[in-house]
Amino acid sequence: MYAVIALCWLVVFFDGFDVTVYGATMPYMLDDTSFGLDAAMAGSIGSWTTFGMLVGALVAGNVTDWLGRRAVLVWCVVLFSAGSGVCALAGDPTQFAAGRCLAGLGLGGLMPICLSVVAEFSPPRRMALATGVLMTAYHAGGMSATGVGLLLAPDHGWRWPFAVGVLPALVAVPLLLRYLPESPGVLYGKGRVQEAREIARRYGLPAPTAENTPAAGVAGRLRAVRSLMAPDRRFATLLLWVASFCGLLLVYGISTWLPQLMRSAGYGMTTSVSLLMVINAGGIIGMLVAGQVADRFGVVRVAASWFVLAAAGLALLATSPSLGATYAVVAFTGVWLFSASTMVYAVAGRFYPAADRAAGLGWVTGVGRLGAVVSPWLGGVLVGHGLASQGFLVFALGGLAGAVAVLLVPAVTTSWPRTPKTGPAAGGVRGDGAGAQERAEGVVPPLGPTSPGRTR
Repeated sequence: MYAVIALCWLVVFFDGFDVTVYGATMPYMLDDTSFGLDAAMAGSIGSWTTFGMLVGALVAGNVTDWLGRRAVLVWCVVLFSAGSGVCALAGDPTQFAAGRCLAGLGLGGLMPICLSVVAEFSPPRRMALATGVLMTAYHAGGMSATGVGLLLAPDHGWRWPFAVGVLPALVAVPLLLRYLPESPGVLYGKGRVQEAREIARRYGLPAPTAENTPAAGVAGRLRAVRSLMAPDRRFATLLLWVASFCGLLLVYGISTWLPQLMRSAGYGMTTSVSLLMVINAGGIIGMLVAGQVADRFGVVRVAASWFVLAAAGLALLATSPSLGATYAVVAFTGVWLFSASTMVYAVAGRFYPAADRAAGLGWVTGVGRLGAVVSPWLGGVLVGHGLASQGFLVFALGGLAGAVAVLLVPAVTTSWPRTPKTGPAAGGVRGDGAGAQERAEGVVPPLGPTSPGRTR
């Protein structure tokens, strides 16, 4: 299990690097008069990147069970690495935009696959923690991109940070091909039954069966997508989409506009930019905390609480607190804000059965990308109309909407998984009350029953 999570962590680290490097180098690109990029084009390129991520998430989530998790993940890494190479060599903004769109296709497909792999290979009662650990990589990569931008761009030009973005194809791809196991369910669906059972045995997973195996071929993928809108699932699926939209609305809105919103509130440039580092540092802490708390108290309750706490932090920032208090509130907000959207993925991972999990996560992350597309535009409208002071309150409302959507998921479906009560063992082996909580939340193993004494 740990090797699988480590490989996915490395890939998501490069994901966070590639997403953030554009913002870290944009000031230097705008100052490069020979390149011909202006602010309006820079904003459009950002939207095209997130649109590519949306398409990539939807496509990858629906072909990964057909073609295989490892193969599609490798191609995603190759795509966003190639996109970074195109950006580094671009002769004009149009070529640069093509590179960012290409990178977006790979970046969008990467996340749902990694989430699905971690969900499949993690112990059921540690799935939320594993998801949180995985997502710390995104923020670590983003902070690294900021550091690389500050180190290379001033003296060597903005192209060099993008050149660094080619490294994933050279580092991660060989490791994935050699060490990342294929999904037992996918192998079983392809008729490679013995290989599937061997991998399941090696990693302590339940043996795959026809009931928990994704259907192969185009017909199987269409069936998986249709199943998301089955009568007993459709409202829960729509609510998960809404929650994901709200989560990425917060993540991309605050990541893009936090410095400008703080400047509009009267803070200096250095302080405003440094707060972006503070909120990402809080995000790393939040990913670790959220997973552990969710494993103990239930991922639905924790996801909703995290949305509410993020909204509270944003509302506090709207009051323009003192400088010291601002740093504390921003760090506090980062703890909840980024991990709230991640907990939506954990809810989806537990709601959809193994045969439909990749398609479900693909659509949850894909539709959520619409929030990433809308949020930069929304922030621009607020700033452009002199309403920057209201920006934090607007985004706080998005957090409250996300909380309501998550809380309603178990209530609108009969498909929310239930753990059968079988006596003392039904509560798990821990004596901290978590077993009862898991029954209330409907926590079940992703690929079948798990014996209390099994380890991975």
